[in-house]
Amino acid sequence: MNHPGLITIVGSTGTGKSELSLDVAERLASAGLTAEIVNADAMQLYRGMDIGTAKLPVNERRGIPHHMLDVLEVTAEATVANFQRAARAAIESIVERAAVPILVGGSGLYISSVVFDFQFPGTEPKLRAELEEDLTEHGPGAIYARLKAVDPVAAERIGASNGRRLVRALEVVTMTGQPHAAALPDEPIYWMPTTLLALRAPREELTARLDARVDAMWAAGLVDEVRSLIPHGIEHGVTASRAIGYAQALGQVRGELSEADAIEQTQQLTRRFARRQVSWFKRYAHTTWIDYQATDRVDLAMDAVQTTLV
Repeated sequence: MNHPGLITIVGSTGTGKSELSLDVAERLASAGLTAEIVNADAMQLYRGMDIGTAKLPVNERRGIPHHMLDVLEVTAEATVANFQRAARAAIESIVERAAVPILVGGSGLYISSVVFDFQFPGTEPKLRAELEEDLTEHGPGAIYARLKAVDPVAAERIGASNGRRLVRALEVVTMTGQPHAAALPDEPIYWMPTTLLALRAPREELTARLDARVDAMWAAGLVDEVRSLIPHGIEHGVTASRAIGYAQALGQVRGELSEADAIEQTQQLTRRFARRQVSWFKRYAHTTWIDYQATDRVDLAMDAVQTTLV
């Protein structure tokens, strides 16, 4: 089997992307190709954030090398531009070893930044500071309203609750006078030969799975995990402290939310996030969509890989 280039597995949270990536890696191994997995879930970049991100434990990775996991402290800010540079470097290194990179995740903009020829505008510190102050004082709703007035498409794609991305989008629009870069071009240019695989699930089934997943995270000790991260500065992390589940668990630790309210709020936000993920990935052309419970999903994935051999 020839080298297939980059394999990318996307989909909403809770659809089994990690498991499929391992299965595909093992199928490639049976064909004589080594595969390595590159994480593209923004929250799995953080050390210590395991339960709430459904990070695959080392002993469940089947001996397959994983990259871009546990690379940031909880106090660090995750940015798409930094991720793009680091993930592409990891992928290039994998290819140089004649291995196959498998990019896996549900963070749409992070995936797009690697797969497509994405260019990122710079930043303007004074403007960014003003927007961050506005976010702190008035909340994401105010930033959302401002962005919607100048770039309604970006506002709709980001949603009204993701303060960091709203700030960045408004910063870009203000600096450039152009729509935010989150809007993919109609015919995106691929960074390298790529097979795009996407997992899907019926909404009713996915909703039940996501709600159960949140319950399981609390049962597995998410609140204790958050308590253990407080000495490491999670409360001051621009990105980590606002992550779905972690923000609510922090609220519970502080006594601001009851456990029931923290769980319910996390379930609502997770469902909303999953809907945005599906909408994002539906824009990808040339994607092979696979039912998350299909018994032949690995065969379907490999059939798609065969069509993009280089």
